[in-house]
Amino acid sequence: MSSTYGEKIKISVFGESHGGGIGVVIDGLPAGEKIDTEKILAQMARRAPGKDKTATPRKESDLPEMLSGILGDTLTGAPLCAVIKNTNTRSSDYGNLLAVPRPGHSDYTAYVKYNGANDIRGGGHFSGRLTAPLVFAGAVCRQLLEKRGIKIAAHIERVGSVTDDRFDPVHIGDELMDRLALSPFALINEDAEEAVRAEIEAARLACDSVGGVVECAVTGMPAGIGEPMFDGVEGAVAKALFGIPAVKGVEFGAGFELAKMRGSQSNDPFGIRDGRVVTETNNCGGILGGITNGMPLIFRAAIKPTPSISQPQRSVDLQKLENTQLEIHGRHDPCIVPRAVPVTEAVAAIALINLM
Repeated sequence: MSSTYGEKIKISVFGESHGGGIGVVIDGLPAGEKIDTEKILAQMARRAPGKDKTATPRKESDLPEMLSGILGDTLTGAPLCAVIKNTNTRSSDYGNLLAVPRPGHSDYTAYVKYNGANDIRGGGHFSGRLTAPLVFAGAVCRQLLEKRGIKIAAHIERVGSVTDDRFDPVHIGDELMDRLALSPFALINEDAEEAVRAEIEAARLACDSVGGVVECAVTGMPAGIGEPMFDGVEGAVAKALFGIPAVKGVEFGAGFELAKMRGSQSNDPFGIRDGRVVTETNNCGGILGGITNGMPLIFRAAIKPTPSISQPQRSVDLQKLENTQLEIHGRHDPCIVPRAVPVTEAVAAIALINLM
């Protein structure tokens, strides 16, 4: 089992949801760079569970302990290792899952691939809890990118049938980017919060869950980053995004809406603004031929509903090879979209720093 990403700056995620701890090793970070620990903790807090009614009540502080690679506030150039201890586990909630896989989860596929040896408690290494080390790694990488004028921010674009405004694909101000990058419930139109929360609450009261969409923007990316075909920006970012367990779809720019357009509508006309080449629209999402064109990089990730729901579900008993009914216990998010926002930003930072 390998959970690594990147070539120039490589991250390796380790641990299980109910093990002693989870963490990440980051190889290739430049020596001498200053890292603000408070900024890392701010990002960890946005993802941490137990802080909002829309999230699981499982409370974890998610305080990373950096074991190597940093001296004071300065990267040493050695591998940066961070461990986050698991302090609030209830493994007994998962006793009935040893033989009966949860619909929508990796239980069955992991059982087959690893011959039943995988840790099933809380989803083990397949758990969304493993996104905490991703946020740590992304928080480090985004600080290096910010020093080079690159900002990353995302928001809840959709939960169920309720939508937020989308980014202006051409003009995105620093003030909006900075606000979203620190928000625990990130919305462009803050007036939409009540309706979004109501949609999540309705799912919770129905013993169900609801999915949505996270939209992310990257500003300050210079033109000329990326390669054609298999090493393009879309491929690098998409691979990182699919490391988030709940992501089931990714689109860049106008995405699937391009399928409804003609070329005269989808093409982004070029022009000169403030002495540099820009496009009047941004249907391409800031990428042409796998290479950045200097416009905002914009993409959206579809987040599936939390598969652990309180309703009885049909499943199978893998030992008896017969049909059965499953009732899932434990503490689960009625909607993971709000907590997926900082994770999306983090993996974008990890992907882009490997391309820079």
